[in-house]
Amino acid sequence: MQFTKQGSDEVMIRARGKFISRAVDVAEVARKRFLVDKKIGVKNIEIDSEEFENKEGKQVNVSTIEVKLGKQ
Repeated sequence: MQFTKQGSDEVMIRARGKFISRAVDVAEVARKRFLVDKKIGVKNIEIDSEEFENKEGKQVNVSTIEVKLGKQ
């Protein structure tokens, strides 16, 4: 919707932990099925990890991903 209704040139998809695969799926479905005529491509992918305290008080690392889609 950001590309079609808002007129954006770039969109960032962010996820962490077990939702990383969903973010990749969203980017691929948007690029290959919904926005084929708009010529949208992957501009950049960044991976990282964040450290935070869980419910039990332990420090844990969680992987993160940012996928930048943009008009080509």
